Amino acid sequence: MTQLVVSELVTNARKYAPGPVLLDLLITGNLLEVAVWDSGPVLPMARAADVGRVGQHGLEIVMAVCRSFEARREPVGKRITAHIALLDDPGGLPSGRPLL
Repeated sequence: MTQLVVSELVTNARKYAPGPVLLDLLITGNLLEVAVWDSGPVLPMARAADVGRVGQHGLEIVMAVCRSFEARREPVGKRITAHIALLDDPGGLPSGRPLL
């Protein structure tokens, strides 16, 4: 799951933002924080569900498998932060999030 989240966030940063990309990984307790900074000012937006759409589902996937997701502007560029549960919850959900 971590590889998927990192791949999606870094790929989007390289694809849509000019300049460098920075990746930070931090383990705190049972959470892994994945933070990706890039120089682009435009925040990503998840699109409405569309079964006919081919591709461009990465952000939806990241948001579904992570415990939390945040996109915020910085003085230069933006930072996307996702938290991934390192341990499955007792209910068996890898993200540790309750079913809706």
